[in-house]
Amino acid sequence: MTNDIFSLEGKTAVVIGGTSGIGRVLSLGLADAGADVIASSRRQEQVEETATEIERRGRRTVRLYSDVRNRASLEQLLSASLQSFGAIDILINCAGKIKRMPTLTMSEEDWAEIVDTNLTGTLRACQIFGKHMLERGYGRIVNIASLNSFVALNEVTAYAASKAGVVSLTRSLAVEWSRKGVMVNAIAPGVFHTAMNADLLDNTPRGQELLIRTPMGRFGKTEELVGAAVYLSSDGASFVTGQTLVVDGGFLASGVNQ
Repeated sequence: MTNDIFSLEGKTAVVIGGTSGIGRVLSLGLADAGADVIASSRRQEQVEETATEIERRGRRTVRLYSDVRNRASLEQLLSASLQSFGAIDILINCAGKIKRMPTLTMSEEDWAEIVDTNLTGTLRACQIFGKHMLERGYGRIVNIASLNSFVALNEVTAYAASKAGVVSLTRSLAVEWSRKGVMVNAIAPGVFHTAMNADLLDNTPRGQELLIRTPMGRFGKTEELVGAAVYLSSDGASFVTGQTLVVDGGFLASGVNQ
């Protein structure tokens, strides 16, 4: 018995929002699992740096910019990816935006920007890359949801609504596309320690509450999301679709922890 069903050798993956935070870790994790990986985002310097790391792992890549709020940039990303690799097997949607603000005074502009990035941006990428996958009769799409898809966190209403929408979108696409060989799933990360949120998690009452609510008694390490992404991208998940795999140290299972 081998683990070959979880190998991504011979596969090509596009990771949108794949050059920082969780997205970067997943880009490198897919490369470690054998895939050629195109890690794309809005920041060219980060695209270059992540591509260099992928190549250090002995995998192929191309350096491509994209913005999930710009449909034309996603169409160009697909076109350039196909020109270099011929086919795309895996799409990971990691681009996201969050902003904390009271719902009562939140502007419609802030709401629209967050929903357009997190939910409509995911839809755009799924439509553009999904068309190619449906024509081939094969594809794996992994969207990034959130704890906020299922429970509310104070003063991030737009983010929560957008991420609940990502879970629903994932289910809907699975129903429409799975007969044609395209599996669509999501990962819902719990609370993970990153450079961006380190101060909040380590030095605020909000961070302390998040820690108390996590039964494992610690925050996640971003590398601990790689296994879920590799699994859902692999042939080991060939009969898994429409699911949201929660990786949260027990957060959603928790009632009282002490």
